[in-house]
Amino acid sequence: MDRIDMKTIAITLGDPAGIGPEIALKAIQSLTAASDAAHTRLLLIGDAGTLTATGSKLGLPVPPVIQADDLDTAPSAAILPTSRPAEPIETGRVSAEGGRQAFEAVRMAVDLALSGRIGAMVTAPLNKEALHLGGHHYPGHTEMLADLTGVRDSVMMLAHQNFRVSHVTTHCALEDVPKKATAARIRRVVDLTHAALVALSINDPRIAIAALNPHAGEGGIFGRHDIDITAPVVADYQAKGWRILGPVPGDTVFVKLRAGQYDAVIAMYHDQGHIPVKLLGFVIDAATGTWTELSGVNVTLGLPIIRTSVDHGTAFDIAGRGVAQPSSLIEAIAYAQYALTRQA
Repeated sequence: MDRIDMKTIAITLGDPAGIGPEIALKAIQSLTAASDAAHTRLLLIGDAGTLTATGSKLGLPVPPVIQADDLDTAPSAAILPTSRPAEPIETGRVSAEGGRQAFEAVRMAVDLALSGRIGAMVTAPLNKEALHLGGHHYPGHTEMLADLTGVRDSVMMLAHQNFRVSHVTTHCALEDVPKKATAARIRRVVDLTHAALVALSINDPRIAIAALNPHAGEGGIFGRHDIDITAPVVADYQAKGWRILGPVPGDTVFVKLRAGQYDAVIAMYHDQGHIPVKLLGFVIDAATGTWTELSGVNVTLGLPIIRTSVDHGTAFDIAGRGVAQPSSLIEAIAYAQYALTRQA
């Protein structure tokens, strides 16, 4: 099929019981007022009824509803409803229906991206428990997208400004990390991270690999994974002239990244990489002790399509209250827009 519009970006609503519908409408409102709105079509994929109800409750404008056949003539913002009839759900509650709706929106966006009918997809957060209750047993978006696009694996990269962290493993038990962090997997993450940085106009990027064990194993006293698995991989890349460093102890590697000594860090497991990015990205109200805003983007590397995402969850506790901030979603859309310009 011919590509209809490489500047069309689909935004999946995630779990409709969370803040996805709210931040999607707020992002649309903000971005369609921008001067370059005519150059990017934003397509909300999800239940039109949920979006209409959210817009009515919170006083947010709701884009018109279109059908898939109308994509090439759609306005700069539109809603493409999922084909599966939606059942009522309760805001702020985990449900099988919420999981099914979230999956259906992602599946539809992937199909449109693979067929060339949209240029990129951006995902609002889903709830993993709801996803499983709905019959879709994926650890998260990253693994789901790899399966739906038919790739053998993919890589999660979190980005907060110039603070970028890719992950060797993500949604698995900590006890399973060592056997999953193989030399082959580390090489795959290095290759995809390097390519992503070059695509961001960072030539000859500096990439540090975080150690799995404290003090990078301390000569084997605290384990040999860093010595036997990671160090030989680093040596091979350095022999090719790549600026790959490590294994660097996890308690200092992110300080050095923040100081600008690296362009990215490769973390061995989920929390090792997520904690520093989210610590920087969350804006905390000192008076209330609650977070008011979040900056950061989740980018999936290794897919045949462009996919970015927010760097936060469904926030069921504040869903429907009108206080959710769309900052992370707007950043994710901006990353997708940039990727499209680089691809053109």
